[in-house]
Amino acid sequence: MSVQIPPTLSAETVREISEDRNEPEWLLEARLDAFEALDDVALPDVIQTPGRRWTNLEALDFENLVDPLNQSDETERVSAEGATVLSFVDALDEHEDLIKEYFGSVVPADTNYLTALSAALFTTGTFIYVPEGVDAEDVKIRAEMNSQTLFSHTLVVTEESSSATILESIESGDDVDGDRYFSNIVEVVAGENSYVQFGSLQNLNEDTYHYTLKRGDTDTYSTINWIEGNIGSRLTRSDVETTLNGDGSETKIVGAFFGHDDQHLDVNARVWHQAEHTTADLVTRGVLDDEARSVYEGVQDVGVDAWNTSSYQRENTLMLSDESEADASPKLIIHNHDTEASHSATVGQVDAEEMFYMTSRAIDPQTARNMLVEGFFVPVLEEIEVDEFRNDLEELVQARLN
Repeated sequence: MSVQIPPTLSAETVREISEDRNEPEWLLEARLDAFEALDDVALPDVIQTPGRRWTNLEALDFENLVDPLNQSDETERVSAEGATVLSFVDALDEHEDLIKEYFGSVVPADTNYLTALSAALFTTGTFIYVPEGVDAEDVKIRAEMNSQTLFSHTLVVTEESSSATILESIESGDDVDGDRYFSNIVEVVAGENSYVQFGSLQNLNEDTYHYTLKRGDTDTYSTINWIEGNIGSRLTRSDVETTLNGDGSETKIVGAFFGHDDQHLDVNARVWHQAEHTTADLVTRGVLDDEARSVYEGVQDVGVDAWNTSSYQRENTLMLSDESEADASPKLIIHNHDTEASHSATVGQVDAEEMFYMTSRAIDPQTARNMLVEGFFVPVLEEIEVDEFRNDLEELVQARLN
């Protein structure tokens, strides 16, 4: 069932956003198509068991959360030699043909209600283009949300035999009254034999409802690696996905989260193996304290033509209180017998024997617990190749523990 469009939104709202940014006609039409799709598309799928929805997206009050004409952000972009890193407005002046070709090609606007809403109303975002043979190793996007509502769209295009390492951080800036809504859509188009590593660290205020869909599309022998860290927000719905369309292509999805108070974190990692000799590795670890709740879904889908596939998945959640709650649903969907695949998920509490061992050696219980939590994240931290991202995540974990 589709969601009713808030009465505060209209086609004129969409036109005003586009006209204020002096956008080309084709992008205005794309926005209007996305707005019209809102009548027909549904909210993202959530896991359900009899009598229960694990995440209640239908409770989102878009009429009061979405204020599209008053969006504000402060975004710093750091480029690398040979690469293009521009705001969407500036990029349309310099690379309109590329944006027109790839915008919405990986994440179609009508994927679901939230992607359509974002495609119709986004006002900020980044275009990253890495030409053939260029290595862009230090691209940074630092964004502050300074309004009640913010819709962002990032498009990454890498040409043959190029590489890019992109670090994105998102946090709240100016205070506003009431609840907030932040949407972050990321599309990655990886050319033949190219390499993309995209790291995103979210630490929004806990009055914010946060939705993100990051999806990549690989060509032959290309690699897309994701690092996803979620610390802030009241409710986060995070989908990180790769479609392996090129022979010999690879992906790794590394996720970490730390929820406390009454935070709700719905984190998902998905990969579709569509070509031969593809490889995927999905690793997620999370910690919950107080009355926080997590929902995890991991999907490895191996297509009929995906010969000689390797696909692995593991998710672990550590609960620090009896009131916290975690659910996990790892899935294998196999349509080709020439496949090596496995999946696992665990939920547990701090090991009592380890606590006893440490406290018996004069370590106070709080320090012992914190050390065990930091150790719990080590397998994920070891998967993060970028020192700066790993250090930032460690600092946020330590701050939360303290």
